[in-house]
Amino acid sequence: MKNLTLIFAFILVASCGIYKPVDSRKIPVNVDERAAKNIAEGRSFRLGDITKKGGGSFEFASSNEMWRASIDLLDFAPFSNVDYSGGIIITDWFADENTKNAYFKITVRFLSNEIRADGLKIIIHKKTCDNSGICSVSKVKSTLSQEIKLAILKEAAILKEKGFVKDPNYKYPLGRETKKKKKKK
Repeated sequence: MKNLTLIFAFILVASCGIYKPVDSRKIPVNVDERAAKNIAEGRSFRLGDITKKGGGSFEFASSNEMWRASIDLLDFAPFSNVDYSGGIIITDWFADENTKNAYFKITVRFLSNEIRADGLKIIIHKKTCDNSGICSVSKVKSTLSQEIKLAILKEAAILKEKGFVKDPNYKYPLGRETKKKKKKK
């Protein structure tokens, strides 16, 4: 039993790795700066992530001009699927005021993050229902998808030209300000 305990202790200690000395000039002393550096290097870990069931990773798409332009342009229709990481926006079926018993669905697929014509694919479906409730779905072959693509590209170019406007009066939460901001005060 004693030998088994010694072997287990040896394996446990050996699996910890070899001690690596650390240069204190390369590691920030401030806890917030050290945490930010670890997150930037991809070495973050939170215990709260272990207890989560389901969910997923959510990305914020505010820096992608084509995404923002598409959302702004298609806001007249309800969305059934919006997935930034998957690169797709699908509207729900919506009716046109001029046509009776006809519904449309628009799908925007992002093939690139760059603002260019081959970075988007627009597909429009039309659902036509008769009075008895029987419906047929078909792909719309018209210039409307090209017009939507052009409008998205124009809006994305305008958004990129404007860029982000940063608020100089923004207060960082919990006093986590950068060194530059602290020096200015």
